[in-house]
Amino acid sequence: MMCSSVSSTTLRSWRERTPNSYSLKLQNISQVEKSTLFSDGKYQSRLFSSGGYNWRMIIYPKGNRKDDGSGFISMYVEIDSTSLLTTPTTEVFADLRFFVFNKKENKYYTIQHVESKLFNAFRTIWGLAQVLPVDTFTDPKNGYIFEGDQCEFGVDVIVAAPPTNWEIHTLHEALSQPKFFWTVKNFSELNNNVYTSGNFSMRERKWVLKLYPKGDVKGDRKWLSLYLYLDQSETLKESEKIFVQAQLRVLDPRGSNHVTHKISSWYTSSNTAWGYRKFVSLAEIPKAYLDKDTLKVQIDVEVVSEAEFSPSMI
Repeated sequence: MMCSSVSSTTLRSWRERTPNSYSLKLQNISQVEKSTLFSDGKYQSRLFSSGGYNWRMIIYPKGNRKDDGSGFISMYVEIDSTSLLTTPTTEVFADLRFFVFNKKENKYYTIQHVESKLFNAFRTIWGLAQVLPVDTFTDPKNGYIFEGDQCEFGVDVIVAAPPTNWEIHTLHEALSQPKFFWTVKNFSELNNNVYTSGNFSMRERKWVLKLYPKGDVKGDRKWLSLYLYLDQSETLKESEKIFVQAQLRVLDPRGSNHVTHKISSWYTSSNTAWGYRKFVSLAEIPKAYLDKDTLKVQIDVEVVSEAEFSPSMI
């Protein structure tokens, strides 16, 4: 498509491809013009279907005077009101392109609205009063009327489908309980591979900390491993994800030399845990981080954000 002119409301161009929605070929335009004298100057096509609705094309060969179209070809599209639901009222957005075939160019002169038009029970017709000057159209030298008295009009009605792809993202920074403390007693006597804290809440979700006192199974058993998990009672849909930004700490009971690592990750249905395999060296824990064989762990939550996608993404 090669653009020839643009206004603030319409785009005019030439196109080789035939109209997609409907084409009207008139074998004798002069007779059609005479017949429209008894129908307020307009010719109405048969109903055609596009986007799940029924439509008709309306042409004023001498122009629609009521719409400031005198001296121009006027073209409109009307939605069949019976295809509109009344409760609740149906609203249909559609992009409209009107065509007049030019035999000389072997292309379609095309004019379209820049913006989509809203059809509903209160507004069933949209179009353009000044598509093409009548003098330009009727002059055989210009190619719009050919092979005696033939011509062709067309329209594309492109119905905008309701949105099926969307995402809602919510950011929470002012949390009511941004800190959680976990006291792990008798650390040197822990024999299990993993220990789980009590659950705590962040933005209506339950969470737990998991501590591996000898390192997790994938480590070299020289490091304490620490993770933030979504509680097993929580289930994320495939369309959901939660972003957490937090500070995980093993506290220094005698000062402020805490071991701190940052979590900045998305939790999804396939990944409900984030943390560190090598959080702190096991050799350092007895030296600096135990108080009467008690280890204290803390999480400071800075940001929790949630994102949910459209069902079509599930």
